[in-house]
Amino acid sequence: MSGERKATAAVPRALRGTAAVIFDTDGVITDSARVHAAAWKSAFDSFLHARRPQGRPPFDMRDDYLRYVDGRSRLDGAAAFLRARGLHPSGTEIQAVAAHKEALFTERLRSKGVDVYPGTVRLVRTLRSAGMPLAAASASRHAGELLERAGVRDLFDVLVDGAEAGRLALPGKPDPALFLEAARRLGVPARQAAVVEDSLTGVEAGRRGGFGLVVGVDRARTPSARDALLKHGADLVVDDLGELLGEG
Repeated sequence: MSGERKATAAVPRALRGTAAVIFDTDGVITDSARVHAAAWKSAFDSFLHARRPQGRPPFDMRDDYLRYVDGRSRLDGAAAFLRARGLHPSGTEIQAVAAHKEALFTERLRSKGVDVYPGTVRLVRTLRSAGMPLAAASASRHAGELLERAGVRDLFDVLVDGAEAGRLALPGKPDPALFLEAARRLGVPARQAAVVEDSLTGVEAGRRGGFGLVVGVDRARTPSARDALLKHGADLVVDDLGELLGEG
């Protein structure tokens, strides 16, 4: 078998014909989504308590996180959740909630770090050994630090994080600009690239961007979450990326 055929055979069947893969970080590469969710809950619930809202439930770390903040920038996520609770916060209040969340998340990150998903790392290593260009893309300004601390930054040819998105004034998800910038840096047209996402806004961004394949990751492992990912644009949904290697 030639070297080219061996490389092709190493690529999981679902990704054959794909020229590059772009991975979201939180919830896809790193097990950091729950840390983000916990920080958001503390920040939002503190704000709601101070406003003494009547009949407004506290932040739900699963449903509200997925619906309003997952995959979005901090400011967009804070605004979306508070408005969904019937509030009309000022720009200053939105910034304050986002800053509170940022401080809580940073404290947790620096003190304990985060883990990576083993199935994702196995898939990334397999694709890298096959010579496939890989990118990590995230709205989070912590993406690079998360990947460095987890020891997997060097597995990706390109990183487009929240700091880069801010510098380039890229709009947030579900706009596909973040993923399109990653594809541009890899030198691969979107139609030939795959996007791997766990958020609804992320899979929608992949679909809007015209990417050839959008893979949804259902960390909640529920029929409703799977259906929502498919509805928002995922071509296929897995509970763990190790499934693409024939595991599980």
